[in-house]
Amino acid sequence: MFAAAAGVFAGLALFNISYAKGTAYLHDDPAACANCHVMADVYNSWRKGSHHQTAVCNDCHTPPGTVGKYTSKALNGFLHSWAFTLGTYPANLRITARNRAITEAACLKCHAEVTENLRAAHPAGRDVSCLHCHRAVGHQ
Repeated sequence: MFAAAAGVFAGLALFNISYAKGTAYLHDDPAACANCHVMADVYNSWRKGSHHQTAVCNDCHTPPGTVGKYTSKALNGFLHSWAFTLGTYPANLRITARNRAITEAACLKCHAEVTENLRAAHPAGRDVSCLHCHRAVGHQ
């Protein structure tokens, strides 16, 4: 019984990976993010934006390092697949708190020479969000 259930699960997983072009997510090509039609506008706005020349989706949306990057991609991929399969994704996609923290860290890393002085000027303990003022940077 367990072997049959495992076989069905493995078959469904392989089908979904093939159907959703899952292996494309193992690379850094931003076009993979546009595999889902709801991401097409985000991808197109990134292509027109200032970060197009300097950053790909993984630079801003995954943590540094191989383990962090692929752990984040696996978790997000599972959650996205689950939401799209069940049709529970919202019309207006919103970044999660976890993914927002990853993106904020990427902003601070790449723009450290500017952000260090800005952050130092704010009262201790008060977190300053890059996305508060720069929400449309990267993509809209």
